[in-house]
Amino acid sequence: MHDDLMARAKAWLAEDPDPDTRAELARLIDAEDTEELAARFSGTLRFGTAGLRGELGAGPMRMNRSVVIRAAAGLAAYLTRNGHAGGPVVIGYDARHKSEEFARDTAAVMTGAGFRAAVLPRPLPTPVLAFAVRHLGAVAGVAVTASHNPPRDNGYKVYLGDGSQIVPPADTGIAAEIDAITSLSGIPRPDSGWEVLGEEILEAYLARTDAVLDPGSPRTARTVYTAMHGVGKDTFLAAFARAGFPAPDLVLEQADPDPDFPTVAFPNPEEPGAMDLAFAKARETEPDLVIANDPDADRCAVAVKDGADWRMLRGDEVGALLGAHLVSRGATGAFAASIVSSSLLGRIAGKAGLPYEETLTGFKWIARVEGLRYGYEEALGYCVDPGGVRDKDGITAALLITELASRLKQEGRTLLDLLDDLAVEHGLHATDQLSVRVQDLSLIADAMRRLREQPPTALAGLPVLRFEDLSRGVGTLPPTDGLRCTLDGARVIVRPSGTEPKLKCYLEVVIPVATRAGLPSARARATALLESLKRDLSAAAGI
Repeated sequence: MHDDLMARAKAWLAEDPDPDTRAELARLIDAEDTEELAARFSGTLRFGTAGLRGELGAGPMRMNRSVVIRAAAGLAAYLTRNGHAGGPVVIGYDARHKSEEFARDTAAVMTGAGFRAAVLPRPLPTPVLAFAVRHLGAVAGVAVTASHNPPRDNGYKVYLGDGSQIVPPADTGIAAEIDAITSLSGIPRPDSGWEVLGEEILEAYLARTDAVLDPGSPRTARTVYTAMHGVGKDTFLAAFARAGFPAPDLVLEQADPDPDFPTVAFPNPEEPGAMDLAFAKARETEPDLVIANDPDADRCAVAVKDGADWRMLRGDEVGALLGAHLVSRGATGAFAASIVSSSLLGRIAGKAGLPYEETLTGFKWIARVEGLRYGYEEALGYCVDPGGVRDKDGITAALLITELASRLKQEGRTLLDLLDDLAVEHGLHATDQLSVRVQDLSLIADAMRRLREQPPTALAGLPVLRFEDLSRGVGTLPPTDGLRCTLDGARVIVRPSGTEPKLKCYLEVVIPVATRAGLPSARARATALLESLKRDLSAAAGI
């Protein structure tokens, strides 16, 4: 075992094109650090529907140039096999460690395989890349980003020519082509031959951002904005300036790209503490809204003044607000949300006579809904311009929520007032999440198995009316690793995260409310029910 491990590590070292990871691997080999080497050579990072994502470092279980070159070559082979030989491939990247190198390697591999590769001009939001795929008529796109993962991670997200992220069976097809690559030496990687796009691609994207707004709408709401050390700031400010909104007040400590994300434990607006600096700025400047993007700016977080202080709206609350706003503007077309999101959007769409569809988790599914006009997911992802960006877009979502806040401000009302209206009209839909981060992935598999073998008959004192194993495919949904419990007035979904070592449990309770006067007691009941659901679910799953 020891000799085999050392032989594999030395073979990898001989081909590694990156001096940083070569030095790192050479140190491990010299020290005969078999534990660390085993962790890096225990398999390969698997290419799935989220592409690749993992910790930076040497070896096939880490994100590095060798892994990226193989991934790019596998993608090129897949595209060629599927009739797209020689087509354009557009590549974008964020400001994380190694992102630019991974983008350049991808461009070189694509050029060497006969494709016309084009790279975005600098680190830009992922939605700009998703837009560019369709705008340029590309056969595929690659975004080098780990979104809101910790600083030590990077990732590789693939879009096909429709501008949507890949879904099965494309992922397994690409993975098979990657697996067939035995050596880097057979992959042509010229030093030039690809195009670096100019500012006109960003200009084309920004021209579309104007189109999400109602031409005559008020543009008065004042915002505090944080880019969370990511790449959103310049594009966000340009979009807001074009729209004629007041210039956002920036959280300066987080405004510029920094791959080490020094002010946050996790660069994700949903994580505790991530919004602290933005709230401090809001207390200083008293804006109407606080808006945050995640580091690649495809997600949008919104916070509002609630009583004496600021609070983040849940993704489900923003999802409902944007849906209601589009309905009030006379939107037509299908609305969609993932199964883990609140059922409120379905009720809003139903009352407006619009088609509504529930999809599996992820914008790769939401974006494929026939005739989509608007789709959202509870994890702060909103698609408000599917004709331009078939993915979540934190820039256009921010414009739309600021337009809504401006309209309400003109009426002397706030986003919280509109949420109250929706609760009275459709019932109070309260959501929460139980999220368990693990070091040992087997704990997640154990919890899922325990729930499958002994499904709960009641949670929070509510009988389980229906228990569905989503891995068998339910209704029109393709099979996925997840479980859904429908209760009397509540719903629970449990699934492993697709991008992080987490077990995620999504909870929703729905409580009818007759008048606004009934809202405080309904909220108190919802909070108690959600806490009780969490407690009982933890016990049932053994987590």
